[in-house]
Order: sequence, then C-alpha cells, then structure tokens
Amino acid sequence: MKGRFGAGALTVATWVIAILFVFPLLWMILTAFKQEADAYTDPPRLFFTPTLDQFAGVLERGFLPYLSNSAFVTVVSTIFVLLLGIPAAYALSLAPVKGTSNALGFFLSTKMLPIVAAIIPLYVISQNTQLLDNVWALIILYTSMNLPLAIWMMRSFFLEVPHEMIEAGRIDGATLPVLLRKIIMPVVAPGVAATALICVIFSWTEFFYSVNLTAARAGTVPVFLVGFITSEGLYWAQLSAAALLASLPVMIVGWIAQNHLVRGLSMGAVK
Repeated sequence: MKGRFGAGALTVATWVIAILFVFPLLWMILTAFKQEADAYTDPPRLFFTPTLDQFAGVLERGFLPYLSNSAFVTVVSTIFVLLLGIPAAYALSLAPVKGTSNALGFFLSTKMLPIVAAIIPLYVISQNTQLLDNVWALIILYTSMNLPLAIWMMRSFFLEVPHEMIEAGRIDGATLPVLLRKIIMPVVAPGVAATALICVIFSWTEFFYSVNLTAARAGTVPVFLVGFITSEGLYWAQLSAAALLASLPVMIVGWIAQNHLVRGLSMGAVK
C-alpha cells in the first residue's frame, strides 16, 4: 500500500509540475486566438470566439523578413559551429595532446565574459567593417557564442566511442576522414544532433546582440517582438500571436529531432 501510494503521489506531482511548465504556452496559444478586448478581461475568458485577426495583423506588420533573417542566421551559424566543433571535439577527446585541459579551460572561460561588457567594442568593430545591421555580423557572433558549449558537449559524446572500433578501422587502413565519416560519426550522430538543436535554440532566441547591432535590414524575430511593447501598453493578443509564430519553427524542429535529442543527451550520462 505504501509503495502504491508513493507511486501515485509521484505521478500526481509529475503531472502538476508538467502542467505548471506547459501552462504559459497554453495560455499564449489561447490568447493568440482572442480579440484584444477579450485578452484584457478580468477574470480571463476561457470561452470565446476564436479569430485569426491577430495573426493577420502580425503578418501585415512585416513579420516574414524578420523570420527569414532569424532562419538564415540560425541555420548558417549552426552549420559553422558543427564544422568547427566536430574536429575540435575529436582532437580534444580521441587525439588529446599536452595542454588539452588548458584548451578546454580556455573555451569555458570565454563564456564567463558578460556580453554587455563586449557590446561597445563589437559595435565599433561592426561599424568599421561595414557589418552593422548585417546578418553576417550575427552569424559570426552566434558562431563564437555557441562554439565553446558545442565543443564541450560533443567532446563528451566522442569519449563514448569505443577505442576498439577506431583501432579496427586504422588496421583496415582507414584515413582520418574515413574514420570520422564512416566509424565515428554514426556513433555520435545523436549527440551531434542534440548539440545542433541546442545551438539552434540559443541562436533563435538571442536578443541582446540582435537588438544592439541590427536595425531594419537584419533584425531577427526577438527584435520584432519588442515592437509590440509601446507607450500605450501591451497588445497582448497580437503579441501572443507573434510569439506563437516565432516559437513554431523551434518547436517543430525539436519535435522532429526528439528521438535524437533524448539519445544524444543520454550519451554522456554517468553509468
């Protein structure tokens, strides 16, 4: 009886915690389909006539260019992170040399600098190199921002590769590119997918660099959402519709890659 009671209590607690985490998302979805008058009622209305007016208003305000900027910056920066991070993770895990721990410490230390302390130099550099209000400035910054984390994550995945497989490949005459492509990458693919998804999330939701280094041409989705905060107040229904449209790409990518994400995040676990 005690065991059943404990299992039931754990199940109830799990559902309560899950609902608390999901409730803001559900409320945002409900508000996105309301009129502004319905979004401001007190107490809130749970039953209302759904409308797509807010989504039409978001699209009319020029949402698509911001969406395309975010998609381009996120995809390209993630590709650069993987192209640079996979060889670095391999070198730091399966082919370590003297000073490997120092290199890992250096990568980690780059995440300790507050981004607000670097924004003025970055702004001046971007202005002098004609990269101000340019998507390539964000690509460079997002790549450097996500690369240390990606190297640390993928290093733990590469350490899970059995050395016997690598030695067998070398005995068969496989070169380093062949080892990476045909032996190592199939093993660490779930971990690489998990790393890529985390980089996508961080790049898609980054706000500080984008709002300070872009304007009309290279603004991303987070910058677009700020436009709904005005001196007149918040347009809750339209803001919820914009936030829902901004969240959909990441949610879809996460849903598609969920199996790889679970497998990847469990690869480096303590056994």
